[in-house]
Amino acid sequence: MSTHTASLNQSRQVSGRRRSRTFGLNRRRQILGALFTLPTAAMITIFFLVPLGMTFWMSFYRWPLLGQHKWIGLENYSAALNDPNFIQALKFTLEYTVIITPILLVLGFGLAALVQRGDTPSRFFQSVYFMPVAIGLASASFLWLFMAQSQIGPLWDLMHWLGLIGSKSNLFAGHWSSLMVVNAMVAWKVVGLQMLLLLSGLQSIPVEVIEAARVDGASGWQRLWHITVPLLRPTLALVLVFSVAGSLLAFDQFYIMTSGGPSNSTISVVYSIYRYSFIQFKLGYGAALSVLLMVILAIVSAVQMLLLRNTDHN
Repeated sequence: MSTHTASLNQSRQVSGRRRSRTFGLNRRRQILGALFTLPTAAMITIFFLVPLGMTFWMSFYRWPLLGQHKWIGLENYSAALNDPNFIQALKFTLEYTVIITPILLVLGFGLAALVQRGDTPSRFFQSVYFMPVAIGLASASFLWLFMAQSQIGPLWDLMHWLGLIGSKSNLFAGHWSSLMVVNAMVAWKVVGLQMLLLLSGLQSIPVEVIEAARVDGASGWQRLWHITVPLLRPTLALVLVFSVAGSLLAFDQFYIMTSGGPSNSTISVVYSIYRYSFIQFKLGYGAALSVLLMVILAIVSAVQMLLLRNTDHN
């Protein structure tokens, strides 16, 4: 009996030491993992969370560049909702988003379908289509600004040679013509990234499913609509939300190419925030507009997660 009790106590001690050793090892791993994530957490805190909190705080003040700031509560938000300039900028941004989003989606899907085979010519054209993505947006805007200049730009010469514009036409003199030039530049610049994202989605679709539908007599349109698009829904939702979010944050192309003209008709929301904050020096009001834009982007992100969640359940 005593021998059995001693053996049992010894087993308990060994088990306890093992648990203690395992606990200590897990604790060290947790501490090591926290140390590895600490630099990233510090960067996010310093360059995102702190500026975000300051922006939200400033939005409740009348905050000039020089002088004392004054607490005004929700007056900036009330003024924003009744500001015709901001409302016009929001309408134009939505107009631009509605136009450019389907263009990018259709062109990106078409290019992805063209280079889907994976042979040498397809890989070559895939690289060619993706090359503009590596160019900075500001550089691309200056390039297309030169190309569309009246009398000297090659794009203007081409359109004049095709008889689309007159000899004295200025592509940036009208709202729609300037918007179309900006849309063409953005499509040329961004469609390669859309193509790459959609290509990854197309390549994840099992070939056996497409072949089975073809054997069953499904047409190309039926295979696209009933097989490819449903299986591509997560990628399509991701690309769509990225495109919408990027369009809502549009600034560089309008600042460089149109400067808000003609007659302030191409001022985007971010451009409006820039003008209020850094030209009129209404920093508190600009912060309130930034918070409103952040709310819009948060809603877009919520829609993205909703679409992906519904797709996963189907």
